[in-house]
Amino acid sequence: MKRVNILLIAAATIVMISCGQQTTNDQQVVMENPKVTVATVNAEYVSQLQVYPTTIEADIVNNIAPQSASRISKIYVEIGDKVSEGQTLALMDEVNLEKARLQLINDSIEFGRIDQLHEIGATSHSDYEAMTLKYDVSKKTYNNLLENTVLKSPISGIVTARNYDEGDMYAMTQPLFVVQKINPVKMLINVSESKYSQIKKGMEVDITTEAYGNKQFKGKVNLIYPTINSMTHTFPVEVVFANKDLSLRPGMFARVTVNYGDNFRVVVPDRAVVKQVGSGEQYVYVLNEDGTVTYTVVELGRRMGDKYEVLSGLDDNATVVLTGQTKLKNGIEVDVVK
Repeated sequence: MKRVNILLIAAATIVMISCGQQTTNDQQVVMENPKVTVATVNAEYVSQLQVYPTTIEADIVNNIAPQSASRISKIYVEIGDKVSEGQTLALMDEVNLEKARLQLINDSIEFGRIDQLHEIGATSHSDYEAMTLKYDVSKKTYNNLLENTVLKSPISGIVTARNYDEGDMYAMTQPLFVVQKINPVKMLINVSESKYSQIKKGMEVDITTEAYGNKQFKGKVNLIYPTINSMTHTFPVEVVFANKDLSLRPGMFARVTVNYGDNFRVVVPDRAVVKQVGSGEQYVYVLNEDGTVTYTVVELGRRMGDKYEVLSGLDDNATVVLTGQTKLKNGIEVDVVK
């Protein structure tokens, strides 16, 4: 009997000790609210900018070469030289040109004689017409040979290629010179179908290049193509830049920025935006009046320094969490610290 009492007393003691320990542990666990910093977001006018990568092209590109194979007698310009319209670039072999010149002189004299006889009726009309035709052919032949012997630039520009040397035989495989007009220069951008009604001829655009860093050049929309690519749903737009100082050169990589106007949109600090791992979803935590936070998915537009334009999901004057998001979940109560 004594043994039973002892066991009962021992069991009661263990229960009391256990209860005492549980009470102590419960007192030690203190659940603190996550601490966060917050900011109020506001709507403002946001420029609707779209950036298009492109390559700078010359306004006009001329490949200059004689009409037929011939020996190159003299070259007057080098790559990089600025040339004017009508300036002589090279002289080809003149043998055929000299033959044509002598033939033209002879036909000119003969035509003069026939013309005088025709006026007094001393020669037939058919002879007069035959000589007239022969003389016209001689003039055209000479002028054609002159144009292909004394090679001149049809435009003012810069020599960007010279593929032969003096004494070479021009073989008609590639042009003797390439001359490009680079004032102005042009760029072709592919614009989304959704912007078709917004982009207008004459609109001003900003141009930046890798060569000049953040320096901006002012260009304008010069040509809008009338058809839309059914595969990409884009349409080409030609942009031009005056390039009076020849600073931009063909082949440079450039970015053309088009401003489609301003929209009144909420702007949120980039620190408030969190990306959902694995889904690409972007969200913010909005602070409610009762001190809790709400998980809110947002659609973002363009980035402006340390802020984002919000296309949807966030109201004007909402309060968003800036720091401490890693400890948050939807509906949890938080403590705001300054």
